[in-house]
Amino acid sequence: MTINEVILLNSTLEQKKAQIASSLSDSDFFEIFSFEQILKNYDLSYDDLLYGKVGAGRNGGIDGFFTFINGEILTEDTDTSEVRRGATIELYLIQAKRSESFTEAAIDRINTTVQDLFNLDNDLADFRAYYEPDLIDKADMFRNTYISLASKHPNLIINYFYASKGKTTNIHPNVHNNRVRILKETTANYFPGSTVNMTFLGARELLDASRVEKSYTLQIKFLESYVSRGEDNYVILSSLADYFAFVTDDNGNLRRYVFESNVRDWQGNVEVNKDIRRTLDSDDDLDFWWLNNGITVLTSKATIAGKTITLDDVHIVNGLQTTVIIYDYLKGKPIEGKDERRSILIRIIVTEDAAKRDRIIKATNFQTAIPAASLKASDRIQRDIEDFFQRHGLYYDRRKNYYKNIGKPADKIVGIPYVAQVVMAVILRKPDYARARPTSLIKKQKDYQQVFSESLGLSVYLSCTKVMKQIDAFIRNHATNYSMRDKTDLKFHILMALIAKLTGSKDYQVAGVEALSEVDIPQDLLDETVSEVVKLAQSYSKSKKIPIEKLVKTREFVTYLTKRLQVNPPAGVK
Repeated sequence: MTINEVILLNSTLEQKKAQIASSLSDSDFFEIFSFEQILKNYDLSYDDLLYGKVGAGRNGGIDGFFTFINGEILTEDTDTSEVRRGATIELYLIQAKRSESFTEAAIDRINTTVQDLFNLDNDLADFRAYYEPDLIDKADMFRNTYISLASKHPNLIINYFYASKGKTTNIHPNVHNNRVRILKETTANYFPGSTVNMTFLGARELLDASRVEKSYTLQIKFLESYVSRGEDNYVILSSLADYFAFVTDDNGNLRRYVFESNVRDWQGNVEVNKDIRRTLDSDDDLDFWWLNNGITVLTSKATIAGKTITLDDVHIVNGLQTTVIIYDYLKGKPIEGKDERRSILIRIIVTEDAAKRDRIIKATNFQTAIPAASLKASDRIQRDIEDFFQRHGLYYDRRKNYYKNIGKPADKIVGIPYVAQVVMAVILRKPDYARARPTSLIKKQKDYQQVFSESLGLSVYLSCTKVMKQIDAFIRNHATNYSMRDKTDLKFHILMALIAKLTGSKDYQVAGVEALSEVDIPQDLLDETVSEVVKLAQSYSKSKKIPIEKLVKTREFVTYLTKRLQVNPPAGVK
């Protein structure tokens, strides 16, 4: 008999899939849904969740592979050079199956995969014939990062999750105990000193997790009287213990989602952060707020009752470095032992005006070490793109996860990195650069200014994005003659090639790109372009003996592709 939890979970899945991801298969959506519940505290975007998905078939029992360093997701272009000593590396290996059971075979399969991929003596190239390329690449990236940080003695936490529609109370003891014990022992053997966890999530646990909403209405206690010049600003002093409670959830985890995404780059073990930690560790009688600039909070409403202030739509726009260090300093301490002696200065600004908010974000961060491009979401051009896209049915996520959090469809949401990549591939003709640097593409101000220039019309951004979205959909649902990995690795090269075919010229001009914003691309043209680019890549890869996943990041291949691409005057384009 089907249990009530399964009926309710199936209903939830059906509703959410229809609302946000109707183009995904039921199996793919269950995986993404499971990833989101398990990793909810990390405030991942849909692109982040899809990035951690390692394919089907030859995935070794691992559907999701996510690595975090100090709470930030690890990608190909993550710079770990500034990671401080004693950093935390967290690895999440997730199996998500729609069956209504938990099996021994599933855990045994993961155990075999662990022996192949986590034995550092093994050359991962030897396993490419047996596992999905995405899984090999993610394992390789994790291994290289772990090895490179070994001298800094990172804390390694490996979390296994097995999600299904089963009932966790019905798990056979041989699965829950014996098989899990073997998996933990195998893992610990390869990573001595690591913490290894195994968690089972059934229909009930997934339902409960899906009902946990991020709270943007928070309370904080303050000391003595507050300072205010009206109802739109407050200055308060709070004890470090009360601030710790404000920025952590019921499980003691940092509420990462309340930090404004464009200014939450953790700067690592820089001298300023060392000074903050030394201040906390010191035993002198100087109050903390005397030595620290404090925190700036934006909110849409503030209500004071006694010595507690309640804030709606909380966003911390300045003070990430201070907050992380306070969190690290106080976490794990007994409540009664948390630091009550010292206090922190908090500026609270009440506004719902987007323009004012953006000015405040910039102004309060100019004095910090944050790179200029990290403040990009506040630029006028970013607000203009957001408004323009929305008028054409797309949601430009300049404020990370804003549209995800209000339930807009996943395939209609595009982030700043996505748009930067497609413009880099099309307008600057650098698909290699776009593929090689998926997340750091615009961290350098020079790159940012090249991509987001007010000399480009807004239609350029829309055209590039809409063509790329059509390619993404085609790659996902069609073109089955080639591996998903090859198509994904080459998608920016395919984009550049398709633009050339649509405009009828390899030397297309910006005006020609602008005209494509409403183009409905014929399926046969998509198929032709994908086939041509993949075949050229395979041929060049074979002749140069360079794997495609490395080839796509080279300028050499872009030159080769451009020279050999067949371009005729466009036909059949509506």
